[in-house]
Amino acid sequence: MSPIALKRLIAKKEARQVLGELFQAMNTPLGIQDVGGEWLLGMASGEAGGRYPIALDGKILGWVVGEGQAAAIANLLGYLAKREVERKELARETLEKYKEINLLYKISERIAATLELEDVAQLVLEEASKIINADSGSVMLLDPQTEQLDILAAFGQEYPIKTPLKFKQGIAGIVALTGRAEIVNDVTSDGRYLEGSNKVSSLICAPLKITDRAIGTINLSSQSPVQYTAADLKLLNALASQAAAAIENAILHENKLKEERIKSNLERYVSDRVVRAIMDSTGEISLNPTKKNVAILFSDIRNFTTYCEELEPETIVQYLNEYFTHMVDVIFNHEGTVNKFVGDMIVAFFGAPSEVIDSEAKAIETAISMQKRLKTIPISWIAEHFNTGIGISSGRVVVGNIGSPSHMDYTAIGDEVNIASRLQSIAKGGQILVSRSIYKQTKKLFKFKEFGEISLKGKKNAIEVFEVLY
Repeated sequence: MSPIALKRLIAKKEARQVLGELFQAMNTPLGIQDVGGEWLLGMASGEAGGRYPIALDGKILGWVVGEGQAAAIANLLGYLAKREVERKELARETLEKYKEINLLYKISERIAATLELEDVAQLVLEEASKIINADSGSVMLLDPQTEQLDILAAFGQEYPIKTPLKFKQGIAGIVALTGRAEIVNDVTSDGRYLEGSNKVSSLICAPLKITDRAIGTINLSSQSPVQYTAADLKLLNALASQAAAAIENAILHENKLKEERIKSNLERYVSDRVVRAIMDSTGEISLNPTKKNVAILFSDIRNFTTYCEELEPETIVQYLNEYFTHMVDVIFNHEGTVNKFVGDMIVAFFGAPSEVIDSEAKAIETAISMQKRLKTIPISWIAEHFNTGIGISSGRVVVGNIGSPSHMDYTAIGDEVNIASRLQSIAKGGQILVSRSIYKQTKKLFKFKEFGEISLKGKKNAIEVFEVLY
């Protein structure tokens, strides 16, 4: 409770007026002394009568000297002293609340202007250092994978070096674990303190909490001894609460940007539906190399080299881009994945990276639509001169990111890939050739005719080939 001086209380106009009226009404010598013996009101000499203590929470502030109702006046002054202390406490709490509200308003106003994670953390530290005495500070973020508190922003001796802390280690680690803010005014005597290269005498630490989960801590410290108070802790907790929400928003914004970049890259290869499936997946869709049952489609323009010799480079590139635009649209509409373009050749998958029901049928539907769409492309030269041969096979292949650490491609490797490539190479313009694996799964859905058997390099037995009639 705040200290109070009896002299200042008696000096108040209202108190002095009431006491004067009481002294006059009692018509008996009375006086009031402070604890040091100084007369504050009434008799200054010829002291007579008893001495009655003016007490506040067991502490004597002075005495009322006199007879009769002196004890009642002492009790009245004790009551007034208590009311004055309560008034002071209320004023102090109001001021602290104002500082807290003003702090939150200011920081929320500034935070609204930025969504950069490190900028938000630095801004929080700037505001904290304005209201709490500290020569160093840091915001640390918990990495769920490593269970380590990593520095996000800092000032003073915490910057640029800060010892990373394991979750549950050190004072900050324990604060992150328990979710309770702490004041440690004698750091060196605290057994949890992990001594680093920076000298610390006193510190105050609050968790950055989202609902009931700590995502990090905000730490303020001083090299020289400081007596941090409960009021400091209350302010830091209020700031930490605001900071946690802002940091989470910044993380979400950062993740959203990363997701948009991934989505933008994926959309060049797969349809919107497949992109959404990949982005929304909880782990069943992976770009890591794995064995999958997929249908593979190869498509290539016949006599394309001749056209390249006949047309200007700019024109052939324009025509090729127009052709690819239409063909990719067809592939995406049938849930396919465009794996790569090799010159004028297109390689597409059905069943990777996202599972596709009836992938063999989808591959044939795509091939038929590609052949038909080719004849409807608005540029008449393309419709008249571009004729494609398509080969399709299916089976279990290795599919995923394959390559060196510096460059990787999402691709497929296996016999069925080689078979599809070979079927495409022997298909004439407008022809769609498929392997037995495709024919077996779709013979009741499409019309076929036997094409014959072909031999492949490296395979002992010839493979059966069927032509799709459309």
